[in-house]
Amino acid sequence: MSPTPQPASDSQPLNFSTKLAYGAGDLGPAMTANLLAFFLLYFFTNVAGLNPGLAGMILMIGKIWDAINDPIVGVLSDRTRSAKWGRRYPWILFGAIPFGLTFFLQWLVPQFSSDPSTNQWGLFAYYVLIGILFNTFYTMVNLPYTALTPEITQDYNERTSLTSFRFGFSIGGSILSLILAQVIFALFKPNTTAAGSCNNGTLQYLVLGAVIAVLSVLPLYWCVFGTRNRVLNHRGVETPTDTSESLPFPQQVRIALSNRPFLYVIGIYFCSWLAVQVTASIIPYFIVSRMQLQENDFIQVTIAVQGTALLMLYVWSWLSNRYGKKAVYFMGMSLWIIAQAGLFFLAPGQIGLMYLLAVMAGFGVSTAYLVPWSMVPDVIEVDELQTGQRREGVFYAFMVLLQKMGLAVGLFLLGSGLAAAGFRERIPCQPMPTQPESAVWAIRVAIGPLPTLMLIIGLVLAYFYPITKEVHAEILLKLRERRDRNLQQ
Repeated sequence: MSPTPQPASDSQPLNFSTKLAYGAGDLGPAMTANLLAFFLLYFFTNVAGLNPGLAGMILMIGKIWDAINDPIVGVLSDRTRSAKWGRRYPWILFGAIPFGLTFFLQWLVPQFSSDPSTNQWGLFAYYVLIGILFNTFYTMVNLPYTALTPEITQDYNERTSLTSFRFGFSIGGSILSLILAQVIFALFKPNTTAAGSCNNGTLQYLVLGAVIAVLSVLPLYWCVFGTRNRVLNHRGVETPTDTSESLPFPQQVRIALSNRPFLYVIGIYFCSWLAVQVTASIIPYFIVSRMQLQENDFIQVTIAVQGTALLMLYVWSWLSNRYGKKAVYFMGMSLWIIAQAGLFFLAPGQIGLMYLLAVMAGFGVSTAYLVPWSMVPDVIEVDELQTGQRREGVFYAFMVLLQKMGLAVGLFLLGSGLAAAGFRERIPCQPMPTQPESAVWAIRVAIGPLPTLMLIIGLVLAYFYPITKEVHAEILLKLRERRDRNLQQ
């Protein structure tokens, strides 16, 4: 029988092992999300042989379902009661293995018919089903995990530090997944066998999916067992504000969306991550069709972005403690906007300039990881001050809900735009087709002007975000005063 956690003061600093275990919880979701962002659309069109319009529709349906199940899991995790495991951990424990399994199943290419048209619709139905299942289990492990942040600590600066550990693992996992992809792709190259059968890249993705599935599940258990005592200790201190009776779901939605700082955070996060997602999905096409490089050369470019983001994450964390979250966001976004806009003007052969822009983008991408998520716990305390309840799951869920709905539309339009521009999907076991100029132009617009516009809008929203370090300190002071009064009654 495990020992009952003893109450501990929230002022007790987080130790390194707790921060490390917490960060490990984002390793698996980061690796899977990174590979899906960079490879899945390309896999659908150039390995499975799907029309880009159908491929974009698959991604849209998956994201819409992902958005729908977020508030459901958020509310249910808020209402979960377990003396041994608390509110969040049961979801992570039971969702971890199905999460890894359904990730692997996305990289199969089943054959439903010898007729290409019929087979397209069979593949469409299969990938929609597996996408729905994967996104369900992804939410089951990731949403309760993200809602742990305010349960671990209430300190303004410590939350930024904790978030930096989380995204250190997140970016590190993203880089690791790309390195593994490069190694596996080199070992399992596409070929035509002597018997005339064809491996047009399916084996590469199957092996990669299996390896990442295993590596994504194990750290989730490290997170659970490495942070459990701290969270349950903190819960023992915070029970006066953690009410057992929840408001009706529609009322929780209204409260979340009536929180003005929360709306700014939603907008900031949506804009920055729409830019990330669109760039990630289009960059393989950009490298091949615009820069005229090899299919897997985009991995090195992506590693340059994410490697820079990983190194800068801790620099931005330190600067955030000194100058505040808004100032750090402005610094990083300014460099990212310049880099993103510059991609539109790149010409074939400008390889050095391409890598310079990738490094500049990495400076900004790290702030997109760090700043919005470190703002959410501050917003939750605004709601607690106004309502007397803590609903972490609701706020995290609706932040991701609106962001994913936007991504769903964005990815659908991206696939539809490629199809409308005359993009030619690859026929399995055939050479890569030459794209028409209209398709190359659409790819350039998708990687340059569109993400740049979103980043500029996010920068404007960050300027008006109202919670500064001083305002947050005042909110915490009022909350402590109210808890003291409640304890005295």
